[in-house]
Parts: sequence; C-alpha cells; structure tokens
Amino acid sequence: MSRLSNKVTIVTGAAGGFGAGIARAFIEEGAKLVIADINLEMAQALAKELGPNASAVACDVTSGEQVKAAVRHCVEKFGAPDIVVNNAGTTHRNQPMLEVDEKTFDRVYAVNVKSIYHMAHAVVPLMRERKYGVILNIGSVAGIRPRPGLSWYNGSKGAVNTLSKAMAVELAPDGIRVNAICPVMGATALLSDFMGVPDTPENRARFISTIPLGRMCEPSDVASAAVFLASDAAEFLTGVELPVDGGRTI
Repeated sequence: MSRLSNKVTIVTGAAGGFGAGIARAFIEEGAKLVIADINLEMAQALAKELGPNASAVACDVTSGEQVKAAVRHCVEKFGAPDIVVNNAGTTHRNQPMLEVDEKTFDRVYAVNVKSIYHMAHAVVPLMRERKYGVILNIGSVAGIRPRPGLSWYNGSKGAVNTLSKAMAVELAPDGIRVNAICPVMGATALLSDFMGVPDTPENRARFISTIPLGRMCEPSDVASAAVFLASDAAEFLTGVELPVDGGRTI
C-alpha cells in the first residue's frame, strides 16, 4: 500500500534539486501534490510530468501573500494540506563573512527562515482544525556542524533546525508533527556557491573526501527521509533533526 495515499501535500522550491526529488517520491507514494516554486514554468513542466495528482503554483516564499495564495490553491485543488515540506532555500557564495553584503544576508534569511513563518501562519490553523498535520523543514548539516565561508547561511539553517524543535513542542497538542531533515551538499544549482570554487571534478572530489560514505547527497536520499517522516510509520517522531549526510556530521 502507498505510504502517502491521498495525503494532500505542498512542497516549496519543488521545481528542481532536492524539492523535485521529494515531489516525485511523494507522487509515487500516492500523495496529491502542489509544486510551489518561484519558477512557474519549471513547476508546470514537472507537474505535467507527474500527472493529474500534481499541480503547479507560482510562489515566492519570502512573500506572505504569495504563500497564502499557494495554500489557497492547494485547498481549492485538492483540499486542506496534510503535509507541508518547507524546502525552498538559498545561500550566499562561500566567502569570508564580512564580504557578504546586507542585501544577500537579508535574502538568505527571508528565503530560509522567514518563509517558515509565512507558511506556519497559512497552514497551522488548517491543521489545527483537524488535529492533524506534518511539517517537514529542510535544514542542513550546516546548522549542526558549521564550516567557515558560509557563516550566515550556517546561521540561517541553525535557525531552521531549532525552529523545527520549537514548533514540534508547541504544536504537539494539536496533533501536528514537525521535523527537520538536514542534508549534506548535493549536486544542485547551489553547489558552486556552497563550494566557493568552480564546480570541477577535482573540487568535487575534495568535498566528497569529507563525507565518510564517499558521495554527495542525492535528491532521492532526501526524498526517502521525507516520505518516511511524513508517513504514519513515523507517527511518534517529532522534533527530530535528521542528518542525511553520509556521516558528514560525525
């Protein structure tokens, strides 16, 4: 039996990278899915690929109004969301902390942190009505074991990880579970920024050498963790900070 049969789900930043991997896995497991992404064209292409149980909506997660509109789209198309995956994220280039300008800093925190605030305001009341809900926040190993060069990004993901625990405690009486998934870097559009050097086989090899299992994170790795944490098999798990990192944070 499908693990997410008829579960109504919103995934932000779902048009590519880890988000697209999560979207594909959720559809395979029977979910009804809203692909919310700032790139509507890519979101629509993925929704078309995934079939009638997927629907695309344009959403800049830094805008409270656009997040509310995406949730309304979900309610009108499939019903109130059972599951929300706050996946949309960004970073600054790997560089000394004082070289990151204020505009970039604000953008990182708006996309990575404030987006969760906006989504909580939009979906928690709907979940409270039914005493059921699952919120998955995509954090990062950067928020567990930070490294130089990504200081402000590390802080934003530390906020995501801690927020997930705080939300889990506060929302538990409402039957809402909240967990954080913390991937190590993968071959996504943000890779060269994370590395701070050109994306060459030699530079990749240097970063991969720091991961005990010997490879980068794949979208399917994050997706498998998300499917499990969203499913009833994880009904007693909340406030978890789950590294999906091949041993990187050990």
